[in-house]
Amino acid sequence: MDVLPAIYRLDEYALWHFNDIGTDGAPVKLPVTLAAALLGVFALVLTVIGSRNLPGLVEISLLSRAGVDAASRYMITSLLRYTIVIGGTLIGLSLFGMRWSQLQWMAAALTVGLGFGLQEIFANFVSGIILLFERPFRVGDVITVGDMSGRVTRIRTRATTILDFDNKEIVMPNKTFITGHLTNWGLSDTTTRVILKVGVAYGTDPTLTRKLLLQAADEDPHVLKEPVPTSWFLAFGASSLDFELRVFVSSLNDRLEAQNGLNTRINELFAEHGVEIAFPQMDLHVRDMPSTPPPEAGSE
Repeated sequence: MDVLPAIYRLDEYALWHFNDIGTDGAPVKLPVTLAAALLGVFALVLTVIGSRNLPGLVEISLLSRAGVDAASRYMITSLLRYTIVIGGTLIGLSLFGMRWSQLQWMAAALTVGLGFGLQEIFANFVSGIILLFERPFRVGDVITVGDMSGRVTRIRTRATTILDFDNKEIVMPNKTFITGHLTNWGLSDTTTRVILKVGVAYGTDPTLTRKLLLQAADEDPHVLKEPVPTSWFLAFGASSLDFELRVFVSSLNDRLEAQNGLNTRINELFAEHGVEIAFPQMDLHVRDMPSTPPPEAGSE
């Protein structure tokens, strides 16, 4: 109990004063005491510690709930971190005597900055909030943006980190996902279609070719029975009869396995039944042969 009087004594030492508006509308000067300054420092320190540790504790507690997936946990912890940082900073600054009347010049400078050079930063920040709420993709999803594909590892306020298939981390501004074209390979359904294009030599029986392609699809364990695999004779190519085999797989990880297995089995079946895979050919027609000059005298 002897500590309380000492703490109360700290409230008697005014470090500086700030201007404020009283209840009657008249300007007044209010002191910032040593106790308020210490509480402000304590609030800012708690804000830093809480923003680093509290979201992780919340995520661990959410792991025990079966209905909360990884993407939802990430969204909740991210929003909690932003709330702690913004709320703790406002409380700490208010204890130091910072009021909105003193921060108006900062808001004006921020507005001018947005007009000249900070609009991209602000746009990326707003886009990051939209991504967390709208969730066009989640952490762990495989997406394609332009000619780049990879797995989402982090969604931050300014940018999103994608780990591509070469194990390189690519940091992309959030505005890119809002204003550009985005392909999510597993947002609501992980089933995707695989198309194999095969060209066989002219003179090959098309019915036999389609039968062999469907047989290869039926034997592959990665190919789904529903939707049913299909095979089509599409066109007469320059050097081949062009076919397509269209199958569905249950997940993105099965695409390469299915392509490898189907190509191997198709090659075996074609070899067993004498179906030749076409290759580019060219017919050369010679219209005029140069006349052979007579041998010169004495040349023999």
